[in-house]
Amino acid sequence: MAAVMIGYARTSTIDQKAGLEAQLRDLQAAGCTKIFKEQLSSVATERLELERALDYVREGDVLVVTKLDRLARSVADLMTITGKLRHKGVELRILALNLDTSTANGKLMLNLLGSIAEFERELMLERQREGIAKAKAEGKYKGRAPTARNKASRVLALKAEGKTPTEIQAELSISRASVFRILKERPNPEAA
Repeated sequence: MAAVMIGYARTSTIDQKAGLEAQLRDLQAAGCTKIFKEQLSSVATERLELERALDYVREGDVLVVTKLDRLARSVADLMTITGKLRHKGVELRILALNLDTSTANGKLMLNLLGSIAEFERELMLERQREGIAKAKAEGKYKGRAPTARNKASRVLALKAEGKTPTEIQAELSISRASVFRILKERPNPEAA
């Protein structure tokens, strides 16, 4: 019996539609018969669709992702995921790297790449912290502009018109969480 290919796609935000569509296209082209997808940051505490994919795969299946960073957020996370897959008799394929854990070379490369990716991320975060500290010392760092909060009056006006949070989110291009945060902070539009 041929291996069943199960895909997993993830983007960090709902705004990354093109990235998700590209992943879905690549996973389908690779022969995935079922694809789990989600749009949330890899640092989110729960990646429910990834968990569903890991529960779904069976012995002999292959879990397919387009890139390593779509699957794991650290070497420890990667080791946990690959441990679960190995325990179930499931292989992992990463398309961008042409990596397949059914081979000895694939297993070695996965471990090396995971370590390098984590090292690069730590270096990037260190440089970012240094840059922010320097900008703060020079009085140039203001932080990220609160884009959703700048639209608070518009959120309240649309809510007063009877729009749903989903409609408000779509119209103003802000996150659903931002809509609810604004509505919670100022529940009475007349008081705004």
